[in-house]
Amino acid sequence: MNAPDLISSAVANTFRSKLRTTLTVLAIFVGAFTLTLTSAVGAGVAQYVDKQVSAMGSADMLFVQKTSEDTAAGEGPAEYDPEAAQSPAGPPVPGRGVPDPLTAEDLEVIRDTEGVLDADPLRMVAPEYISFDDGTAYEFTANPVGSIARADLEAGRQLEGGSAQHEVVLPSPYVAPLGFDSAEQALDSTVRLGITDVLGEQHTVEATVVGVARESLLASGASMNEALLAELSDIQSAGIGTGTPGFVAAIAHFDTSLAEEEVDALKSSLAEAGLTAQTTEDQLGMIQTVISGIVGILNAFAVIALVAASFGIINTLLMSVQERTREIGLMKAMGMSGGRVFALFSLEAVVIGFLGSAIGAGAAVGLGSVVSSALAEGALSGLPGLSIMLFKPTTVAGVILLIMAIAFLAGTLPARQAAKQNPIDSLRYE
Repeated sequence: MNAPDLISSAVANTFRSKLRTTLTVLAIFVGAFTLTLTSAVGAGVAQYVDKQVSAMGSADMLFVQKTSEDTAAGEGPAEYDPEAAQSPAGPPVPGRGVPDPLTAEDLEVIRDTEGVLDADPLRMVAPEYISFDDGTAYEFTANPVGSIARADLEAGRQLEGGSAQHEVVLPSPYVAPLGFDSAEQALDSTVRLGITDVLGEQHTVEATVVGVARESLLASGASMNEALLAELSDIQSAGIGTGTPGFVAAIAHFDTSLAEEEVDALKSSLAEAGLTAQTTEDQLGMIQTVISGIVGILNAFAVIALVAASFGIINTLLMSVQERTREIGLMKAMGMSGGRVFALFSLEAVVIGFLGSAIGAGAAVGLGSVVSSALAEGALSGLPGLSIMLFKPTTVAGVILLIMAIAFLAGTLPARQAAKQNPIDSLRYE
């Protein structure tokens, strides 16, 4: 028998006992259905988290601050000292729960650190309102890292960092209140931002809406390009006496081709200079770990179901070998080798695995897509951009191939037993 003959025979033999094969296929169906759904949930949540992470900063970003003495000590919380906690002017003294500000010298240290491509101060601006034309003004906030982050856009484009024009990516909840019928209509419109300087004088700055972003769980406020942030920062700090400039933090960029060990060495170099550096992944590592853990547990239940189904395959094929003992003896007596017999029964196991996995994965994709769409419009409508189940063709194909491999391994025991049978004894079997 050549390969095509073996395959056709395996398919035909699979349906000799329709009830037994159907029950085995149903057992595999449950595992395939569950594994496909849990994998889709993991992919959907991971994609949503990636979008939220992008809203907080890019993958090549380091958030750098002065190392707090209390944090560096690592000896638990410090005892509260009311005299040391307040300066004559009233606000907390840097170092008592508030990191010391970065200076221009600190920025140079960061820029000179091996592995750092560039570093810029993080501008903290506090616009008070936004308005369009002569309409109502609404309270407004800015995303501190919006200029370097990638917004989850509903319409428009990302900010252009090098542009001299004032650009803003508007959060979607502002579209209707400002008088726009849709996100697309808001694009290229000119809005006014109000901001007050330290002397209490209010100023307005015009900016062009270049994009509309969906709401983010991890980053709030509008994204503004560097030109707009610089303008607002200058207005906000107007009237402050000239002295040593201070910055809450700095944003540094590094080469993404660096290995993890090299990035750790870079952070260690900054730590030796009294600076704490965190990547976006560092800041959100716990969230990603929890999500991966939950998806892993769900996948484990699916794998357990598949292992249980594999015993059904073994049982089905062992009974098939028992029933076809004389047939096996006849095939071997006519010159069929033990290897061919082994291949025939192994292929039968693979066919059963393919049927169960293909039907299970197909049902999961069909039902999951409907449920995901319903949830996006209903219970999860408050999380725009979240597709709770994301079915990737490569993942679905991987599930089917995995189950076929498990079925093949399960079928090796009865296939080996069939291949070892003596043709004379098999022909005498009653």
